[in-house]
Amino acid sequence: MDEWLEEDEVAIVHARDPYHRIDVLDTSRHVRIELGGEKVAETRRARVLFETSLPPRWYIPPEDVRADALSDSETRTGCAYKGFASYHTVRAGGELAEDLAWSYPDPRPEAARVAGYLAFFNERADVYVDGELQERPVTQWSPGGSA
Repeated sequence: MDEWLEEDEVAIVHARDPYHRIDVLDTSRHVRIELGGEKVAETRRARVLFETSLPPRWYIPPEDVRADALSDSETRTGCAYKGFASYHTVRAGGELAEDLAWSYPDPRPEAARVAGYLAFFNERADVYVDGELQERPVTQWSPGGSA
């Protein structure tokens, strides 16, 4: 078998759960991402992606991310709801964080509004929203890998 289909669409990773959803919303909230105390991204033009049972993910336009702090990774993953992601390693504040940021170059239609934007794992970076440091969620992507 070469692929799974849901009706006439290729299923990515697994069949989608009809009770799982994603919502992408524009926000003018001030979002800043830091690693090791050094700013790597800052914007008032983020898009926040809410996904069932996951923390909010702040997607930032690439022009609001320090390109000099990013290097491409070989890592690729697939999500049934968003599509295939490409990852970036981040170097800032004397730290090197493998696969800390990701983007969806060609997402599924439900996630089209985050195409090309970059998100950072809230579990491993400092995320400030309107000046408030957000608590790091505990998920499968947390250091140690357990939720």
